[in-house]
Formats: sequence, C-alpha cells, structure tokens
Amino acid sequence: MREYDVVVAGAGNAALCAAISAHENGARVLVLERAPEAERGGNSYFTAGGFRFVHEGAEDVASDIIPDMTAEERSKIVLPPHSRKFFYDQLMEVTHHQSDEDLANLLIDRSRSTMAWLRSHGIRFVPMYGRQSFLVDGKHHFYGGVNIEAVGGGAGLVEAEMARLEKLGIEIRYGSALIGLVQRPDRVVTGVKIRTPQGYSEIATKSVILACGGFESNPEMRVRYLGSGWDLCRVRGTRHNMGEGILAALAIGARPFGNWSSCHACEWDVSAPPYGDRWVLDNFQKHSYPLGIMVNINSKRFVDEGEDYRNLTYAKFGREIMNQPRRTAIQIFDQQTVAMLRDEYRIKEVTKVESDTIAGLAEQLELDPAELEKTVSEYNAACGPEPYNPAILDGKAARGISPPKSNWALPINKPPYVAFVTTTGITFTFGGLQINTSGEVQDMTDQSIPGLYAAGELVGGLFYENYPGGTGLMSGSVFGKLAGESAAAYVGASDKRSVA
Repeated sequence: MREYDVVVAGAGNAALCAAISAHENGARVLVLERAPEAERGGNSYFTAGGFRFVHEGAEDVASDIIPDMTAEERSKIVLPPHSRKFFYDQLMEVTHHQSDEDLANLLIDRSRSTMAWLRSHGIRFVPMYGRQSFLVDGKHHFYGGVNIEAVGGGAGLVEAEMARLEKLGIEIRYGSALIGLVQRPDRVVTGVKIRTPQGYSEIATKSVILACGGFESNPEMRVRYLGSGWDLCRVRGTRHNMGEGILAALAIGARPFGNWSSCHACEWDVSAPPYGDRWVLDNFQKHSYPLGIMVNINSKRFVDEGEDYRNLTYAKFGREIMNQPRRTAIQIFDQQTVAMLRDEYRIKEVTKVESDTIAGLAEQLELDPAELEKTVSEYNAACGPEPYNPAILDGKAARGISPPKSNWALPINKPPYVAFVTTTGITFTFGGLQINTSGEVQDMTDQSIPGLYAAGELVGGLFYENYPGGTGLMSGSVFGKLAGESAAAYVGASDKRSVA
C-alpha cells in the first residue's frame, strides 16, 4: 500500500494550492475530495475568480502576473495601485479591526508573491473588465481593489490547478469525505478516517492539511451558529461543504476561532436553486445595487446602497436581506444606469420585471403601488446636484432620508424602470479553526497539534461581520501554499528524527 507524507482534504483553490506546494517541497501527496469528480472544485469553482493583492499598478501587474498584456492594452486601462497599507486598511475597516493581526499581515505580505507563484504553475490572469471597471473617456477605470481574475473565472482557476496536479502526478480520490483524524497517544496526527460510497476506512499519513471548506452547506449548523431562518437561505456554491473537516478537528481538541455567528453572503436571484449551478455559476448574484436602490416587499429602503464600493458592502448587505420580510430585496434601476449593470443581469435565468411607471412596476411585483411611489419620490427629491461618476466614491448623495445614499445617488426618473428580485445567497462561513503563522492548527491550550494544518474557508480569524471582495481566493492561495510548505517541512524533519 502506498504511503503518503501529506493528505489534503478538499479540492478547491486552497486545497489544490496546498497539494502543489507540498509536492514541490518534496512530499508525497494524496488529495481527498468529498464530491464526485463531476462536482469537484469546492466553492472556488463558483466564484468570479477575482484576487485582491498588493501591486503598484498596471505596469507592475504586467511584469509577471499578466505578462501577455500588451502595451496597447496597458494604455487603455487605469488600474490604481493596491498598496500594502490600502489592503490592510480596507481589511481592518470592514472587519471593525477585529481581523487577527498576524493572519492579516501574513495574507497581505505574501499576496503579491503568491500571485506570481500561481502564474509560475500555469494559472493565467486577466483584468476584470466586465465587473470591476467603468468605461470613462475611452479608458477602463478599475475600482474597488479587486481588479484581476483568473482566466475562466473560478471554474477556469480550478481546472487549471487540476491540470497542474495531474501533470505533477498528484493522486486525487473522489467521493472520499474526511470524517475524522487519527492520533497517537502523544497527540501526533497519523491518519485520517474517511467515508466513501463503499464504506469507512482509514488512511495512514505523516501529516494532514484540512482545506475542505466551512459549514455553509449544512442547514443544521447554519441555524446553530448563524441563527433562526438561516436554514432557508440559498447556497451560492457547492453542496458538499458540510463542516466535517472543522468537526473532525474540534473532536481532537482544536480551538474554534473567529466569527462563528457571521458569514459571507450576497444578493442572489430569488429563483436560483438551493445550491450552486455549475452552468450559471456565480451569475445568479446581483451586485449592481450601487447604481440604483434596494427595497423590501414593504417598499422600504433598508441599506445605504452607496455606502462604499460594492466590494466592501455586498457581503454584509447579503446578510441584511435575511432580516427583511420573506428574505427578499428588490433592486430598481432606470435607463440612466441599466446599460451599466454587470453582465449577470443579462442572463436568461433572471427574475425581472419592467414598466414605464413605478406603479406598474409595483403591481407586477405585488407591492403596494402608493408605497413604492412614495419611496422613489422621497429618494429622488433627496438626491444632490454633485457630478455623477460610478468609477469613484463621487459623493453624489441622497441626504435627509433614512437610510441615506452616500454616493452615486441618481434620481430614478428615466423610464422604462427595471426591477430584479433577490434573496440571500450564502458563500462561506467566517468561523473555523485557529492556526498560527505556519498554518499549524492550534489546540485549546494554544499549542500546535502535531501534523495538522489548515487553509481556506475553515480557517477562522480573518473575517468578522464583513469581507473585502477578492480576499477569499487570495487567502486560500496564500494559506494553502503556506500549509503545503509547512507540512512538507514537518514531514522532512520527522523523517530525519526517525533516521537518527
């Protein structure tokens, strides 16, 4: 029977980065994927594939992240630098300075080199023209900090990483769920317990990397930790993230860490299926709300749609929809902004109504026409005269109403009016396991559990209450690479001790 140095649980971006990293550092690696092969890739498969990382602008990115970007292409884009300070400030701002300092600094400081590392393994990147830029004076002006995506989005990212694993000869077993960890009396992890369609078994190994996601697909755990009603939300991604990796670690004394009562969620089409669709992918999301207004089924606005860039508000606004009647929010636009809506609004699988009047819109939506007309009228009257620019925080505000709209407040007065009906789609949970700066899982006494590492969405401590867009895949890559390096080094040191 083949012996393994490192067993990686999961097959999303974090897990695949961990497997590649462990392999290139000399370890014999086995990847266990709970899903069947046709559903591989975890949540990463369903993302837009965007990465937030430190860089100095277009020329820097073109040097080794997108080396095939031509000079002509560079001349047609305005890509602001994303400094270390800017990254840190945004992460701390959205998490109210609760993000773990050590993990945050590690993520930020290794983000640029990890992007170059991914590119060295055949992962290709392009600017996010369609979703993260506006065309102003003939140039694409990027905004919000997450401006670079993997070719083919999340699905393309996963397939490219899988192709790399296959080229490296790394073994993957599908339909194999990690459900437990094996330890010696001295606490050293020496194997995993797995469940397959054929039954239960154990696999011996010298180290384990848990990278099998959070508990967002588990309705019982969602209600237990997120609260009443969360069993009814839609799941944006895989149906296989049931929290089993987290539970296995907790069962041997790992420390729970982070914001267990919160999650990443977003505005999601009300007609979307219970779990992610591998054809539609993330296009059920509806993230152009800063260009219009959002109301609940009582025709009342409930958030400041222009509070900040979409990348810094969509996760917390998605959760806020869960607090609205019937967990429903309606986004309303007019012809001044419809052409600027993101591509996800133009798919055929969309819940949309259109009318030449606000009252007609309300009737189709089964809302009170008088209430919706009142809300829109009050909003329109509150919109200020400042110049409108969707590519910056333009300060064009709607004041004197509650809630206000701090930026991009154009009156809704150019028919026909268009409305999209959304609910909440959960992406991943914020609570998880505590790791140190080597990726080692910590126990209840703040000691490392020998031979156990973690990466990806099941790591707690980075995100609290909110989330800056593009940080999830970057975090998975940074901490996946780190966990692979650390696990391989641990195995090497163990082998030397055994020989001695």
